[in-house]
This record gives sequence, structure tokens and C-alpha cells, in this order.
Amino acid sequence: MYTHEVLKRWAAAGHRIEWFAASVDGRPNEEMLDGIRIIRGGGRHTVYRAARRHVEAQPPGTYDLLIDEVNTRPFLCHQWAIGQTPVVALIHQVAREVWFQEMPLPVAIAGRYLLEPWWLHQMRHVPTLTVSPSSRRSLLDYGVQKVVVVPEGIDGEAVALSNHKPAHLTLAFVGRLARNKRPDHALATHRLVRRHVPDAELVVVGGGVMLDELRRAGTPGVTFLGRVPSDLRNQIVSRAHGIVVTSVREGWALVVDEAAALGTPAFGYDVAGLSDSIPSANGVLVEPRPEALAEAI
Repeated sequence: MYTHEVLKRWAAAGHRIEWFAASVDGRPNEEMLDGIRIIRGGGRHTVYRAARRHVEAQPPGTYDLLIDEVNTRPFLCHQWAIGQTPVVALIHQVAREVWFQEMPLPVAIAGRYLLEPWWLHQMRHVPTLTVSPSSRRSLLDYGVQKVVVVPEGIDGEAVALSNHKPAHLTLAFVGRLARNKRPDHALATHRLVRRHVPDAELVVVGGGVMLDELRRAGTPGVTFLGRVPSDLRNQIVSRAHGIVVTSVREGWALVVDEAAALGTPAFGYDVAGLSDSIPSANGVLVEPRPEALAEAI
């Protein structure tokens, strides 16, 4: 979403933009969207090779700039665009603790202590953009030498919504139901809150691999909506007294800004990314455990 919003503004300003991504079922290999030429090739693990083949097949001088958008694993554009095109990296966050949430133990150890350090070591001289001071510190710790923070932004139209709050305490969790987001901590927090506020409600917006597991828990006062249109999501957030953010780490967490624009504060864990975004939005940071979060709420 962040990348799309930036690129469509560049396209509207008259720049020619190509966005290479992995193939998606039901979508063409090439299409125009919001002025952006989207090219798809390869799969989750082969998109890196497909992107290299595509760029190398273009005539010299085709591109003024290549942006290596790193989602844990980089494309390493600088290694195959030498002498042709400048390269800048965009890294929202490092994976670090996320490895142990999303991968089995042997892979997590290899990813955290071998793969990610090696990938970033190869990019240590590449000019790099990131979105928060804490992400910048993490990248510097890995040896990346040229890191600049470019703050994220949101569409201000959302502030026009009414933020009338219901009489009973209502909280919201908005995001992917993935292990690294720790939605189970949001449910644990809600159970603790209900000991003191029995009619408290938690609305969970988002889909993901943990959805069925969380539903089976049968936590009283919790409603699961799955993925919903953005206008309905904004209505839910605007009516909540607070959103709960329990991630292991974030690059920044735009959901915090989006909620603040709707008149809803964030209660979240003091971890990388959230340690920047939540105070900036006048939210509440606590140590990363449900008991501390429930007490703050």
C-alpha cells in the first residue's frame, strides 16, 4: 500500500514507473494501474531471478534509478546493475525477531544469525531509505552505512469521519492475523480488561493464517470481521476507544497514524517501529506483555 501510494504520485507527476512483482493468480503478467506499469514474473522464491532477467533484457539507459524494495530478502540489484543504473534500497524494517515468529526453529536461527546479516552485509554501501529512527538504528547495527529516514504519510481524507464513541469500552485490532503481529496477545489483553470492564468489546479486523485458531479460542466479547473494505475499517476504528498494537516489531505501523487521524489512540508494545509511531500519535507505550497493556487500557 505504501509503495503503491508513492509510485502513483510519481506517475501523476509525469515519471515513467515500472513495478516488478511476483506473479499472482488471476492477474495478467503486465498491466497499467494508476499510471504504473506493473510487470509480474516468478513466484515467492523465484521473483528475484525473474526481476534480474527482466532488467538485464532492457537496453542500456532504460532506467534512471532502480529501487531495491527489501522485504527481508533483497533483490541485490546493485550486484547486477553495475555501471548501468544507480540503485537505492527501501527497507521498512529488518526481520530479526520476526524470524522466530514465522519460521520453524532451525530456519529461524539460520535466518536471524546467518541469512539476514549476510544479505545486509552485501548491501552495506547501498544508499538506503527507511521509515523510522528505530529501523535506521537496526540497519546501522547490521553494518548498512548510508541510511536516511523518510517518514511515512497517510491520506488526510479519513479525518472527515465522525468519531462518536459508544457508551461501553470498545477496542479494535487491525492488521494481518500473523504470528509476528501477535493477535493472540490482543485477545489475552482483552480477557484481562474484561475482569474490570465486563462489557468491554474487541473488534478484530483482518485475515490471515491465525484467523481460525483465534476464532476457536471463543473469547467472550470478541468479534472477528476478517478483511473488510477500507471505508468500513475506518468506521470501526473511528468508533473504538483505542486500537491495540502488539507486533513483535514494525517499520513504523501506519495503522497508528490512521487511527489517530480518526480520533482513536493506540495502545501498543514498546518495540522497534512502534516506539516511534505511537508516541508521535499521542498513544500509550507499554512493555511487551498483555498484563501491562491491559493495565494501561
